[in-house]
Amino acid sequence: MTRIAASGSTGGAGVDEGWAAEEVVVDKVVAGAAEAVADIESGSTLAVGGFGLCGIPSVLIEALLDQGAADLEAVSNNCGVDEWGLGRLLANKRIRRMVSSYVGENKEFARQYLAGELEVELTPQGTLAERMRAGGSGIPAFFTATGVGTQVAEGGLPWRYDEAGNVVVASPAKEVRSFDTAEGAKDFVLEPAIVADFALVRAWKGDRHGNLVYRDSARNFNPLAAMCGRTTIAEVEHLVEPGEIEANHVHTPGVFVQRVVALSPEQAADKRIEKRTVRPNPGADVEVKAGDL
Repeated sequence: MTRIAASGSTGGAGVDEGWAAEEVVVDKVVAGAAEAVADIESGSTLAVGGFGLCGIPSVLIEALLDQGAADLEAVSNNCGVDEWGLGRLLANKRIRRMVSSYVGENKEFARQYLAGELEVELTPQGTLAERMRAGGSGIPAFFTATGVGTQVAEGGLPWRYDEAGNVVVASPAKEVRSFDTAEGAKDFVLEPAIVADFALVRAWKGDRHGNLVYRDSARNFNPLAAMCGRTTIAEVEHLVEPGEIEANHVHTPGVFVQRVVALSPEQAADKRIEKRTVRPNPGADVEVKAGDL
């Protein structure tokens, strides 16, 4: 949202009477997550930040679940877990297709994929990251050595099965071209950029202009998702005023962000752990359960 306030008419030497100066005040903050995702339509493509459950836009995902959009294509490193993150949309049959690099922590994901209910485009993790970055940079495609000599380049990766377990949609073959390198001629495969209709990301800190800062490992895929969305929606744990974030500390410039949702302290603190791993303390009289190891 952009607020424009016009000043009064100004007169004087060299200035036409009736000329009005305009002060443009940019404020991208919306009232809440429900308003932020209200115009996401069924069939949209979403780029979603996060890695496992770290740095996922969980509040926006829940709002989208309540909003009702279906038949979605999600581009994300993974699909959450069975009870959280994108796994919530998946369990409610809202996702039609996934573009991911790792899906091993979600049993419902595996069930839907093998049952022919979900189309899945598995992509090498670095390639996925670069496809998203390229989409946000206006680069339509790029060559990479990753995947050359495999089904990634040659085609045939199962994207969709039918109920009987037969492959009904497989990945196509991609262009492979040889380039001179320091080690001699090498083959590279052409990968297309990803541009999503909407991007959902989570930031540690953000201002009203949409400038974002991520914290530690929660940065992961969030800057890339933010770049490749035509409309990027950011949920932020700490909302600050413009100028409070030092320019050199900005990870995602506000030019990539269209809407900002300020989280409550309770929402910001609600961070799930995907796989709790602890080491027993020999000196502590504490029962260690099998699920904790």
